[in-house]
Amino acid sequence: MKFVKTEDLKIGMRLARPIYSKSGVLLFDSNSNLTLQAIESVKNFGLLGIYILEPAEPALQMSEEDREFERFQTMTVFAIQEEFEKILTTGKQQKMHVIAESILKTFGRQNDRVNFYQNLRSKDDYVHRHCLNVAILSAMITRGLNMRREEQHQVIYAAIIHDIGKMSLGGELVYGKELTVEQRMRVFNVLMDTGEVMENAFGNDGLIVKRICNQAVMRQMDSLKPADEQHNIKMVRGANILLVANRYDELTGMTLEGTANSEVKALKELQSNPELYEPEIVEALINSVKILSPGVSVELNTGEKALVLTENSDDVFRPTVLTFRNNQIIDLSLRINEDFEIEDIMKTLDNRCIIDKDALHKAGF
Repeated sequence: MKFVKTEDLKIGMRLARPIYSKSGVLLFDSNSNLTLQAIESVKNFGLLGIYILEPAEPALQMSEEDREFERFQTMTVFAIQEEFEKILTTGKQQKMHVIAESILKTFGRQNDRVNFYQNLRSKDDYVHRHCLNVAILSAMITRGLNMRREEQHQVIYAAIIHDIGKMSLGGELVYGKELTVEQRMRVFNVLMDTGEVMENAFGNDGLIVKRICNQAVMRQMDSLKPADEQHNIKMVRGANILLVANRYDELTGMTLEGTANSEVKALKELQSNPELYEPEIVEALINSVKILSPGVSVELNTGEKALVLTENSDDVFRPTVLTFRNNQIIDLSLRINEDFEIEDIMKTLDNRCIIDKDALHKAGF
């Protein structure tokens, strides 16, 4: 599966993931071939691009839960878009509680890991889709941290609205391109200036929503400064959650260049910077999303390519794998294999193989 920019789409390419309308109606199913009409529709939607299967690649096996996740993303982003317009024109929101409750009900109460599929984005809705993803991730993290329902709502509110200030920006400052320090500071200053908008929009919860968002921005600003110039503020937990969820989506989401980091690379960055990203919160994120499930193809630090056979619930980065070169089974959780590490998910072969779970079980995995 690979990301292809809209301008590079060709007739006959196969969709890797389904595309839904804003009302949740299935427009184009996965594994369907692109027609001229379909390509024109993608262009009319303003999408940066879509995910395409390679010629010999079988279709992804999507469960009903996976399909519902994609459908939920598509429908909810338009609700967020409407709320942003109300807030920016009237200073008030109307349905944020309904949106937050829907996210909390769907993602903030279940204990199973979720296949967190990145959604398709256009220039018109890039900020809204990013905010939705951050809210979903935040809901899952708050569940993992056993936070009270009221606190969960406040964190989700903050996640939904945290980037509303970017609506006044455009171009490369918004659509995921790597920014210079000066550009990032400009964006952060714009976000800080929208604090009053956040506070006024959320009534009784407005002050805490503003605090969560502003503290998260200030911490990011501090991370770009020398140690003696940093504020070293004591942050509320919601701000730390927002930092983690925001960065994870920034790293794994599509950009104008069509590039994105794998989940493995993203999580390794978060883990490598514990001063900025609280380890307990990163761990809650890891326990919420499926990363190295059976069937995912990976690259090892030895240069070997391998297929994940079984997950490791204790350490997600050390599953049991089967090497492609010599069919060797390596249990990365064993001390004898501690020198082996998963470097990354293979960019074009992840989920290529269909795993027979019954056969694995009979074989003792």
